[in-house]
Amino acid sequence: MRIGLFAVGRLKAGPEKDLAARYLERLAKAGPAIGIEFSRVVEVAESRAANAATRKREEAGLLEKALPEGAVLILLDERGKALDSEAFATTVGQYRDNGKRDLMIAIGGADGLDPALYDRADATFCLGKMTWPHQLVRILIAEQLYRAVTILSGHPYHRI
Repeated sequence: MRIGLFAVGRLKAGPEKDLAARYLERLAKAGPAIGIEFSRVVEVAESRAANAATRKREEAGLLEKALPEGAVLILLDERGKALDSEAFATTVGQYRDNGKRDLMIAIGGADGLDPALYDRADATFCLGKMTWPHQLVRILIAEQLYRAVTILSGHPYHRI
């Protein structure tokens, strides 16, 4: 199964980009042994539309274009379901085991995600009830994807 990240907004060079890249590189190296491949990060510029609804709709259109046909879509939203790392790993593993070829995790822009995406999404998760800056969300989900692969493979990185 190929996993991709979709993000509204671009990470500029710096420690946040370096740390996210480190976890994504670890994911790319560890994943193939258990049938998980990191495919790509799709970064799109934030819409410059005059109002939030239009911005979210335009950004959702860009996500739809980047989404492979039949892909699992997971949205990150502070109102989503909170999972611990093991439950997240189990969810990723179940999508893989059920023959899903692609999984895309979407990080919305400053205005959030378009309501139509929630109808299309297979799941909506949160990384806690607090609002996180886009740069930190990218690091957190990259680390959790790497952690999921280590959990699924029995690697000792994840300890409880």
